[in-house]
Amino acid sequence: MAEIKEITQLTHNKHLNMYELKGNNKVGGPVDYFVASRAKTIDEMKLTTQTVNSDGVVIYSLYGEKRDKVVLVRQYRYTINDYIYEFPAGLVDPGENYEQAAIRELREETGLTFTPVEAPAGYQKPAFTSIGMSDEACATVFGYASGTVSRDMLEDNEELEIVLADRKEVKRILKEEKTAIMAAYMLMHFVHDENPFSFLEV
Repeated sequence: MAEIKEITQLTHNKHLNMYELKGNNKVGGPVDYFVASRAKTIDEMKLTTQTVNSDGVVIYSLYGEKRDKVVLVRQYRYTINDYIYEFPAGLVDPGENYEQAAIRELREETGLTFTPVEAPAGYQKPAFTSIGMSDEACATVFGYASGTVSRDMLEDNEELEIVLADRKEVKRILKEEKTAIMAAYMLMHFVHDENPFSFLEV
């Protein structure tokens, strides 16, 4: 098994930091590896704590009287200098549980009211988003959205369009647009399942 011998914190930012890891690989060779983390210190990193706490939430919400639309955001991302379709998402504030964070984040990003539904623990527990370069983990919260779309609460650095997509539009998005993988997998089910949340009823 590989071994980490030294960790150096390279940045001290509010929401994301870089860490350099030095150690050995499985055959004893040298390793120099870089990790992006939401952790503010080495002591808070998941490789140190060995716990998988949720840094954020991803919100999968259905909309409309027939619950036949899904709430998406088409958001500008600096990493690709382009727009990408995603589920609404955000960081969990101290003292919040996943559902509270999801309600707040959906309101802030879209103006909509979110009502979470109960999901099996294994479907909502935090999962890693891009483990090859980050220890970030997010919980998925499922539910229903209602109300009127608004962008009044967006921050200046949030550049996004709120999209209430039906199945025809989701098919087009999956075929033609850039998408986040966390949304893409769920949208494939949304397209084909009459009740997109039927898998929660186990």
